[in-house]
Amino acid sequence: MMTFKTKLMGAAAGLAMMTGAQAALAGGHGGEITVGYFLEWPMPFQYAKVMGTYEEEMGVKINWVSFDTGTAMSAAMASGDVQMSVSQGVPPFVVATSAGQDLQIVDVAVSYSDNDNCVVRTDLEIDKDSADELAGKKVAVPLGTAAHYGFLKQMDHFGVALDSLDVVDMAPADGAAALSQGSVDMACGWGGALRRMKESGNVLLTGAEKEELGILVFDVTSAPAGFVAEESELVAKFLKVTADANAMWADEANHAEMLPVIAKDAGMDEADTAATMATFVFPNVDDQLSAKWLGGGAQEFMKGVADVFVNAGSIDAALDSYENAVNTGPLAAAQGM
Repeated sequence: MMTFKTKLMGAAAGLAMMTGAQAALAGGHGGEITVGYFLEWPMPFQYAKVMGTYEEEMGVKINWVSFDTGTAMSAAMASGDVQMSVSQGVPPFVVATSAGQDLQIVDVAVSYSDNDNCVVRTDLEIDKDSADELAGKKVAVPLGTAAHYGFLKQMDHFGVALDSLDVVDMAPADGAAALSQGSVDMACGWGGALRRMKESGNVLLTGAEKEELGILVFDVTSAPAGFVAEESELVAKFLKVTADANAMWADEANHAEMLPVIAKDAGMDEADTAATMATFVFPNVDDQLSAKWLGGGAQEFMKGVADVFVNAGSIDAALDSYENAVNTGPLAAAQGM
C-alpha cells in the first residue's frame, strides 16, 4: 500500500508546486488555447471539434491534445500547458484540488455508471457472491481516477481489505492487456479498454447496483480558476458549443450524420462508438445547474470521494468543502447565449 500512496502524493505535491505558474500563464495564451480530451471516449462535442465550431464561435485557435488519464490532465493544467480539459473524471479532479491545485468545474460533461468498472478474470469464477475470494489477488487500477474510486468503494462494500490485494497502477488500456494475458486477476477502467476487459472477464456490480452504493460516475469540464476568471466569456462560449452539440445528439435523427465523425475522431469504429454512447448520459444545461449536479450534488459527492481517498491512505487530506471547486458562472452565461 505504501507505493500506492507515495505515487499519488508525489503527483499531488508536484501539482501544488506548479500552481503558481498556472495563474501567470492563464492570460498569455495569445489567441490560442489548448484543450485536453480522451481518445476512445466518444462524445457529441467531438462533432463540433471536427467541424471547427468551437474556433468559429470562440474566435481563437484550439490545440486539441489527447490524454490517457485525468491525473495527466491535472498535471498539464498545473503546468499551464492546457487551459481546459473535457471529460476529466471527478476523482482525479478531487485529488488535484485536495492537494491545493486551483482548478474549477465548469460543467458536467457526461454521466456513465455502466462505462467505468472493474472486471474479474473469467477463469477465477468470482462474482458479487464470492468477492471475498479476491483477497491475495493482483489488481490493475489507474490510481486517482474514477475507476480507482469505484474500486475502493466496491472493495469496501464487499469487505475486501485493501492490504490483502496487490494493487498495480496501470492505465486502462494496459490493464485490459494484462487481464487478457492473465498477468492480473482483476482490472479497472473505462471506455474501449473496459469493453476489451469484458472479453476476458465479468463485472462484480452493474452500473445501477453501483449507483445504489453512491458510486456516481461522471466527468466534468475543468479549467484552472485563474483562466476561468480571466476568460469567463471564452469559457461560456466553449460550454455553449458543447451544450449545442449535446442537444443535437439528443435528437436521434442526427445520429447518422454525427456518428461517423465522432467515431473517427475518437479512434473507434462506428459500432463500438454507438455502443459506448448508448451508455452515456449528457445532462442538459438546466439539469447541470440543478441540485442533483452543480447546484450542490457534485460538491457533496466530491467531499465523499475525498474522504474515501483519505481513509484509503491515497491522499493526505481533504478540503473542508468543495464549493469553491465549482464555478457555474460561465455555464449560466452560456444558457443565455
